[in-house]
This record gives sequence, C-alpha cells and structure tokens, in this order.
Amino acid sequence: MSKTDIQSVVANFTSIEQALDYFDIGYDSKFINEYRIQLVKSFNGYLILEKPKDWFAARRALKNAYCKIQRSRLDKHTRQACRGCTSCQRR
Repeated sequence: MSKTDIQSVVANFTSIEQALDYFDIGYDSKFINEYRIQLVKSFNGYLILEKPKDWFAARRALKNAYCKIQRSRLDKHTRQACRGCTSCQRR
C-alpha cells in the first residue's frame, strides 16, 4: 500500500472505531465515548505532523494518540501503570 493509498483510507473513516478496527487496536467503548473528540484531534494532529508512509506508520500515530490520552488520565504523583490501554507500549 502506497503513501497516498493509506492517506485515502484514513480520510474515508467516518468514526474513530473504524480506524481502531482497521488498525487492529483493541479499545474500551466507554473510553471512546468519553474521549472521542480528544482522540480524533490527537490522531489527526499526529497525521499532520508526519504523513504516514504505510499502514504501520498510520497505526503508530493512532496508538500514540490513544496512549497519550490514557496516560494523561493517570495520577502524576504516583507510579501508576497504564490501565485499560490495550495497545500501550509503556507498561
């Protein structure tokens, strides 16, 4: 899949759930319902910063957006592990 192909696939998503399913990222629907707008903005921000070259680069952008929001919810003063983030690399 070429760079323009993955960009057109991402552009055709009508919901963040479609993107998460396409990139095979597990998610909690309650989390998505609560943080949908933040997640979409963050994902789009990552895509603007670095245009994805392939499926893996686009998946990494979505995982980073998902993890960023999950980590921002953790208590900053404790050494809490990331919970509920099925795709987190920072466990």
